[in-house]
Amino acid sequence: MRSILLILMLAAVFGASCRNAARTDIPEGIDIGQQAIDIAYPNPAGDTLHLSSLHGKLVLIDFWASWCPPCRKANAELVAVYQRYKDRKFTCGKGFTVYSISCDYTRDAWVEAIAKDRLEWKNHVSELQGWEAKSTYLYKISSIPSNLLIDGDGVILARDLHGNDLEAYLIRLLR
Repeated sequence: MRSILLILMLAAVFGASCRNAARTDIPEGIDIGQQAIDIAYPNPAGDTLHLSSLHGKLVLIDFWASWCPPCRKANAELVAVYQRYKDRKFTCGKGFTVYSISCDYTRDAWVEAIAKDRLEWKNHVSELQGWEAKSTYLYKISSIPSNLLIDGDGVILARDLHGNDLEAYLIRLLR
């Protein structure tokens, strides 16, 4: 327990990502230029939300967790970017949205963080399996915050864009 607290404190102090040191089984494959895997997980209400339901939009698949201090800091930046670009038209998608995948273990912590961080997009999902979530395996996620940007056809355009880098990439894609 002490080692987990120490890791979280160091991550908060140094702004590092929250890593899963035990994850050594990350698959080859899912990378820039490839088709995103269609996934479907429960939202906070228990309804299944498919990534493919966002077809046509520019989508940031965002991996985060309520217990991850760098994720919570990144959420504030992501909210600002979302508000600026959600209704814009892009060369490769109609509008911008976020498909948030939580690496949480408990529903209460996850839902509380969504409200507290004011994550206003509606596409929140979680397997509530933490690092054991199938989505982290499928998308080669070994640390959070982490993300993938996909175009309206589901092709992966970029990985791990945050803050100014995400905004600069979106600006390049504007019509």
